[in-house]
This record gives sequence, C-alpha cells and structure tokens, in this order.
Amino acid sequence: MPADTSNTPPDGLPAYRLLTGPDDSVFCKRVSEALALGYRLYGSPAATFNGERVIVAQAVLWPGSDHAAG
Repeated sequence: MPADTSNTPPDGLPAYRLLTGPDDSVFCKRVSEALALGYRLYGSPAATFNGERVIVAQAVLWPGSDHAAG
C-alpha cells in the first residue's frame, strides 16, 4: 500500500505518535507500519533497561503537521 500524502493521518490516528515497547521484532514492525502509512521518524530513538529487558521508544510525525518544532 503506498504512503498517504494527505494532510491528516488515516483512521483517526494522531499526527504525533510515540511508539514504545520491548526491543523486539514486534516493535520494529510497528515502526515500519507507521512509516508505510506515511509517518516520518521524529527525533532519535530512546532506549532504557527496566531490569529485565530493553524498552525502546520512537516518535513519529505525520508530514505537514503543525506539531513540528520551529
């Protein structure tokens, strides 16, 4: 499915999303799916260790959103 180039994300999704979860293939798939929808990476990823596993976060932003820092 090609990336959507409209001014709003599909399915009522917010323009800014912070995806979080364990550092595994499921998390990578979630980020990849957001990129396939048309989101763009926003900032650097973050990682922390919760005592059991690595937890990662990646922000994504819909292109043309007015949420971008100026």
